Amino acid sequence: MKILVTNDDGIDSAGIVALAESLKEIADVTVIAPHDEQSAVGHGITMKIPLRVVNYKMNGTFFGYAVEGTPADCVKLGIRNILGESPDLVISGINHGSNTAINIIYSGTVSAAREAAIMDVPAIAISVASHDASDFRYAAKVAKMLALKVNEFSLPKGTLLNVNVPNFPEEEISGMIVTKQSKAKWDDIYLKRTDPYGKDYYWLTGSLVDVENELETDQTAIKNKFVSVTPIHFDLTDYDTFHKMKSWKIEKQKNEKVI
Repeated sequence: MKILVTNDDGIDSAGIVALAESLKEIADVTVIAPHDEQSAVGHGITMKIPLRVVNYKMNGTFFGYAVEGTPADCVKLGIRNILGESPDLVISGINHGSNTAINIIYSGTVSAAREAAIMDVPAIAISVASHDASDFRYAAKVAKMLALKVNEFSLPKGTLLNVNVPNFPEEEISGMIVTKQSKAKWDDIYLKRTDPYGKDYYWLTGSLVDVENELETDQTAIKNKFVSVTPIHFDLTDYDTFHKMKSWKIEKQKNEKVI
């Protein structure tokens, strides 16, 4: 099995090192990750500036390819040019901080996996639910297990797994469940401050507000110390509304008046 590993925390993050080392026990691993941190860049891709790639060494040994671009860039460029072929699997992580609920849209970690799914490559995004996480061993074991499961059972084209691991020792984890995306949203606050030159600026902060308590949602699952595994896809069509809108009678043929 050939696995492309990437992330949004940067190629020197502890999470990606733990992930790559764990996956090397079961696969041929290639690391292609952003040169610098790209958290919350979403699914941005680089179009009007050059993408530069350098061989990145760790402790004097080649570790992977560092790309001066976004997580999605790493996957696109990695598959098209660096690897020159599709891997069997792309795994993005291990991310510092959870990627549940609305964070899925903002996340560079999830976007890298989503880009792989767009390219018809099975993918997994994995995060630990704390920005202060320092021990990624259990999350790396989860990633390895799920890699084997995806290889065994496969995923539908366009679908990826978004995995969130509570930041607790393995013996304190409640279990693992398949979940849905939570409807929790950010209550954003922009703090207004003044720089030393008297110019105003704004600093984004806020909190994630839960609106449900169902265990089979990603946010609730990790709050209850369960590993959350959510299958998601990039088709954003609201099919219920699609069918309901047929009754609006807004569809027109050529030469029919709009009003």
